[in-house]
Amino acid sequence: MSGASGTDRPVAVLGAGSWGTALALQFARSGRPTRLWGRDRAQLAHMARARRNERYLPSGTFPDALQVQPDLEAALQGAGDLLIAVPSHAFRALLTQVAPLLGRDTQLAWATKGFELPSGLLPHQIAREVLGPGRSVAVLSGPTFAREVGAGLPTAMTIASADAAFAASLAQDLSSENFRAYTSTDIVGVEVGGAVKNVLAVGAGLSDGLGFGANTRVALITRGLAEMMRLGVALGAQRDTFMGLAGLGDLVLTCTDDQSRNRRFGLQLAAGRTPAAALAAIGQVVEGYPAAKALHQLAARHGVEMPLSEAVYRVLYEGVPPREAVRGLMRRPIKSETD
Repeated sequence: MSGASGTDRPVAVLGAGSWGTALALQFARSGRPTRLWGRDRAQLAHMARARRNERYLPSGTFPDALQVQPDLEAALQGAGDLLIAVPSHAFRALLTQVAPLLGRDTQLAWATKGFELPSGLLPHQIAREVLGPGRSVAVLSGPTFAREVGAGLPTAMTIASADAAFAASLAQDLSSENFRAYTSTDIVGVEVGGAVKNVLAVGAGLSDGLGFGANTRVALITRGLAEMMRLGVALGAQRDTFMGLAGLGDLVLTCTDDQSRNRRFGLQLAAGRTPAAALAAIGQVVEGYPAAKALHQLAARHGVEMPLSEAVYRVLYEGVPPREAVRGLMRRPIKSETD
């Protein structure tokens, strides 16, 4: 069965967590032959029998076009496109592992969000280091909770690539009656938006958990967007990107809904738990935790003022009580909103 872009070549999705499974489901629902690979062979075997990911995404029944593939080399054999959906800390290692297995014309995309520590590199920079130039690459981002994508609820996201044809073909293959993908050429902006929003969502969880109310939450989102823009532009992004799905859209989503692990992490901290205890309570990767450290380093390196992100960093890594961090923000000098 051909996908919407007219290709019969499979797409290989690497990462069988909630987001990787949701994207594999979406490709397969749209008619693209899809292979889903993960590191946990026992979990993959269970998924293959149940025809669903009962651990991370129980609402999504696997279409016939979706094949669970426990062998990495077999998953990549003959694949036209490769989509990586693993946490940021695992991105380089997996990319290094698959590099010698890629066909010369295999196109690479990722749904990984965050900065690498300690380098502070974004995923596209890591991909360039590992694979070199010349291969078509893309990033998928935007306001998308895996559970809702898995359930087939209406969703929109952004696919960014310097290769406009690749972005368009991925958008066609993912889009369906309940899923719409938009394209962009601004990889830097889309990646910065996807990373910074995680830190701000931790701050939103802290704020709401301390009972600061709706006024505070909206101020945090709005001023957080300004911080995101400042850093993105300093790194070479287009300002308009941050007013779209991968910027404002993803920021609002993760700051306001408890499906967000980063927001729930902040709520746990506000309840008095240590970062270690809060991470254990969440039980899955919380990208905002390492991203706060990366932002602290990047902002200093580029001379970008990011007081909200810095306040989250101080709570997470310097033991500053959340209420004291908020008081510090409120004591900042008065200035123009556009500065």
